[in-house]
Amino acid sequence: MIEATLTSERILDAAEEVLRRFGPAKATVVDVARALGVSHGSVYRHYASKAELRDAVAARWLTRVSDPLEAIAVEDGPALPRLRRWFDALFAIKRRKVLDDPELFATYHAIALESREVVRAHVEHLVRQLTRIIADGAASGELRVADPAAAARAVFDATSRFHNPAHAAEWRDPAIDASFEGVWSLLVAGLRA
Repeated sequence: MIEATLTSERILDAAEEVLRRFGPAKATVVDVARALGVSHGSVYRHYASKAELRDAVAARWLTRVSDPLEAIAVEDGPALPRLRRWFDALFAIKRRKVLDDPELFATYHAIALESREVVRAHVEHLVRQLTRIIADGAASGELRVADPAAAARAVFDATSRFHNPAHAAEWRDPAIDASFEGVWSLLVAGLRA
């Protein structure tokens, strides 16, 4: 590869492949550079450290979760159906990642645990999306919520079993959907109260 054509996106593509091949404990910046056919110094011109590169990989992966949800958050229309579609989409995205490629999911989960600031920003972004939906419902009178941001945080926290990777082993349980229905009914009652 000509180093002049080296972009952040190409580096992240290579980093993902290296992480898939070697895992987070053994993957190095030198491995990424080797995969690209460039010097490790070229990678360091884009990412100052291995930690910064891993944060960028984690952020990219988390964006693949949040982007489809953003489309739902900004829709017009009643809040509760949007809220339900948002959660259904979140669960589907997360479950697909676990079920389709459990090894890669484990790798990304390990990287995300190291990238606490990236994960915190991702969670805040998701809560802002929920806040928008809930605020729309409060403005239309569909929901009776005094503080949409606090309600969004509570709803996000109350549903963590269904989307937090720490609970990924539970997502294969055939009863997980029924469990969510119980939580959903309780949340809807609280948001309408």
